[in-house]
Amino acid sequence: MTGANGAFGGRFPDGSTADVAVVGYGPVGMVTAALLGRAGYRVAVLERYAGLYNLPRAASFDDETMRTLAGLDVARDLLPKVRVQPTYEWRNGRGDLLLEQHFAEVGRSGWPEWNMMYQPDLEEALDAVCRSMPHVEVRHSSAVVALEQTAEGAVLTVDGAEGRRTVTARYVVGCDGGNSFVRSALGVRLFDYGFSEPWMVCDFRFRRPTPVPPALQLGDPLGPTSVISLGPAHHRFSFMLDSVDDFETERDPRHVWKRVARHLTPDDADLIRVATYTFRSLVADDWRRGRVLLAGDAAHQMPPFLGQGMCSGFRDAQNLAFKLDLVLRGTAPEDLLDTYQAERAPHVRAVTERGIELGRLQTLRDPERAAERDRVLLERRARSAAPEAVRLPGLVDGLFSRERAAGRGQLSVQGVVDDGARRDRLDQVVGGGFHLLVDAGALEALERSGRLDELARAGVRVVAPGERAAAHPKAAVVHDVHGTYRGWFAELDCAAVAVRPDFYVFGTAAVPDTVDGLAGELLVAVGDGADGHGADGHRADGHGADGHGATS
Repeated sequence: MTGANGAFGGRFPDGSTADVAVVGYGPVGMVTAALLGRAGYRVAVLERYAGLYNLPRAASFDDETMRTLAGLDVARDLLPKVRVQPTYEWRNGRGDLLLEQHFAEVGRSGWPEWNMMYQPDLEEALDAVCRSMPHVEVRHSSAVVALEQTAEGAVLTVDGAEGRRTVTARYVVGCDGGNSFVRSALGVRLFDYGFSEPWMVCDFRFRRPTPVPPALQLGDPLGPTSVISLGPAHHRFSFMLDSVDDFETERDPRHVWKRVARHLTPDDADLIRVATYTFRSLVADDWRRGRVLLAGDAAHQMPPFLGQGMCSGFRDAQNLAFKLDLVLRGTAPEDLLDTYQAERAPHVRAVTERGIELGRLQTLRDPERAAERDRVLLERRARSAAPEAVRLPGLVDGLFSRERAAGRGQLSVQGVVDDGARRDRLDQVVGGGFHLLVDAGALEALERSGRLDELARAGVRVVAPGERAAAHPKAAVVHDVHGTYRGWFAELDCAAVAVRPDFYVFGTAAVPDTVDGLAGELLVAVGDGADGHGADGHRADGHGADGHGATS
């Protein structure tokens, strides 16, 4: 990457081009950079701020996100710093319980379903991962002020401490938030659901253990309120404002302490931040223009009532990273990137619409309408006292098998396996990338057809979870410790499941005789793997897709 004044950064030689430039270094930009850097690509990260933001915004993440973090080797260190929360209560102004959402201690992705966190802890962990990667260069104080696309990539003009320079990259991912410069430079419009509310967010750091509701939405017409844990040491109170103009008055610490007096005093905690946010519901019309793509808040913004804003951005990063890998190494055409929005946008819209639905329930200001809401929800709760489980949609159209078999497009299951040397979740035992999970009959069918050699060359891990671990030259035959995969295969009534690197099911085979066809479709999707990639889908030589290694 070079500019008018020479090389942009020390990790890239003069005259070189980054494989991917990531604009924005919040959590979504960090994960995007880390996933691509782990795959061996040269990644230039451009962040306009001088350092990490170091203040909390997001408050929680789900088990699918924790699976991503585990793949980046930060989950175990992060887990002691989060609060695993089993329930989420929605109450009215009188304190009556209207809704109770349940979150499993071990979710579909093999981790707790709801984790409350202090965002600076997460960002510090992800920053350490990015800075440990020789092919990732993070440049703070580097505001992107112009973007021009060429046939081979894009040229970014950057204003930094050393003056104005240019950065050249084959692809650009805009992860630069709700006020995205990249989105504006592309001229992309936003679809507005019309759900927009001003809130005041007040964050506290505990001085001592204090009993505070860990996860509460209070639907009080006199003042809707949210009380959310930010991990063991921090807590957040959010108050809906009548107008954004009220913030200047209400932000006064004396007013804040009066609002929280029922739960906290200055002896219990320090008030560390008061900020105003307008919760918005926006989705970009286009997530890709040529060599430039949008992710996270640059592509979509949703109200916080499901806690899925950052999680949705991480899903974007996972989806984009493995597809950019396929395109950059030449085993998939560039139009594969069109499946990114085709898959992700309907999912985002469904989650956003559910969040709006819950938000409108909680923020009713008319007493009569609130009373009717209470009546309906209390009657529903009386009919079924069991807590409600949060279920998110799968993906529909995109990079999947032709046959719409059971499970196709759904989030995969992750269980604990044992390979005879190690017992852990599947990803930690056999690695990431594309997986083909098979029962014993399907494994035999693959052996007979000779597909195992082709799958190995393509970097697809064949895994056979069963009653016991066994040595096998071309597959990981592992013990299904808790019967997770046996139960999943029975639920889908299948003999094999192909899983993509972003954890979504590519396709399934109903019986062993059809697994060869599923494997063939998977091979077409990923290429023949004859370009030096290892079994985890990453480059074995540590070089970028153009064959040039980054220099240190």
